[in-house]
Amino acid sequence: MDQRFFTVLEKEVLEAKKLDGVLVTSPANMRKCSGFRGEGLVYVSNDLKLVLTDSRYTVAAREECPLFEVVLYKNNLYESWISLLVERLGTQKVSQLSLGFEDEFMTVQTERTIEALFQKYELSGITWLPLHKRLDWLRWIKSAQEIREIEQAEHIGDLAFAKIVQKLTDVYGSGQTMTEKQIAAWIEFYMKELGAENTSFDTIAASGIHSAMPHAIPTDRAPKDGDFLTMDFGCKVNGYCSDMTRTVVIGHASKEQKDIYDIVLRAQEAAFSVIRPGVRGCEVDEAARNVISDAGYGDCFGHGLGHSVGLMIHERPCFSAKDESVLQPGMVITVEPGIYIEGAYGVRIEDLVVITEDGCRNLTHAPKEWKEIANIV
Repeated sequence: MDQRFFTVLEKEVLEAKKLDGVLVTSPANMRKCSGFRGEGLVYVSNDLKLVLTDSRYTVAAREECPLFEVVLYKNNLYESWISLLVERLGTQKVSQLSLGFEDEFMTVQTERTIEALFQKYELSGITWLPLHKRLDWLRWIKSAQEIREIEQAEHIGDLAFAKIVQKLTDVYGSGQTMTEKQIAAWIEFYMKELGAENTSFDTIAASGIHSAMPHAIPTDRAPKDGDFLTMDFGCKVNGYCSDMTRTVVIGHASKEQKDIYDIVLRAQEAAFSVIRPGVRGCEVDEAARNVISDAGYGDCFGHGLGHSVGLMIHERPCFSAKDESVLQPGMVITVEPGIYIEGAYGVRIEDLVVITEDGCRNLTHAPKEWKEIANIV
């Protein structure tokens, strides 16, 4: 349980919106609110603090959520929750409740199920208030402990990158090759070998024309001499994600490839120079995008410059042309400019930074100087 998150939830959600209770169903917010890492739901009110889950998670939940009552359900999760409210509070009081819920996470089918249960239990007077992204906003600024978890996960990525570069050097130097799938698998193995509990997203290893696809899926293609190889990967430590991208060349590169790589690196450095509290996300995006546009590749950079990282790999705020969010200390955001030339190749370089009181601190330390996996037999 994150006490700061829970306190703000009580004051800025329950009290400010005059709610009697909040139903929390997204994994990230259940974790932040109660400490629970399994499947089920969390309910918070002035009277009750509940975690409802099944037999797979009850033992762990009691350890993770000492300040919450852990309730085992056996049949329908939401009916168990509603019947418990009626049992504890009485039908009349429950009928008068004003409840908040995560409408941007809950499915239409689940909402319909709950509405049907309200009718079954004759609770037609309940006010059902969508919270939109209100709980997600409470996760924007990371605590010192959260930043340490993310930094440890990013450090594992740094070490895994060094290992995969050595692996590629050994394999290609001996006249053999590796497929994109194999490269991705080795990166994931190294991260877990180094202590990661899991990957934070599906690892990307994209070579040659595939490197021009920002979210390419690894294939059986083996990178060959002169190919860019873009590797985008991350892992989790205690539930917190990391994210980084490095692009290298297999064998020997052309002057154009080196020039494009240099443009992307300069774009990232331009972004670093403007990141500080009080700056808007769109201004950081613009700083990097201008470098790429001025070099004549503006149409080859289609995605936003970066996204926040935490319990989820894609959080807010972002560095994008449309994000007006103002940066504050404690936000953790990726900086990942890229140039993608369809049918040819692409380059992306991604670091992870935490906003400080006077700028930013880079959590990624893997080298990003121009790298050729040379000595190909």
